[in-house]
Amino acid sequence: MQGKFKGNKSYLPSKPCQACGRTMSWRKKWAQNWGQVKFCSDRCRQQRESSQ
Repeated sequence: MQGKFKGNKSYLPSKPCQACGRTMSWRKKWAQNWGQVKFCSDRCRQQRESSQ
């Protein structure tokens, strides 16, 4: 994670969800695999997998 978190989410990295296009902010839960995170939620992941 670049920079330091200062209580403001604008300092956290973000990227778009591959299914819905919404911006996802970095979460502590995703710290170990942020590079592999593609979807903002289970719902988006399931919709994307079922449509392929």
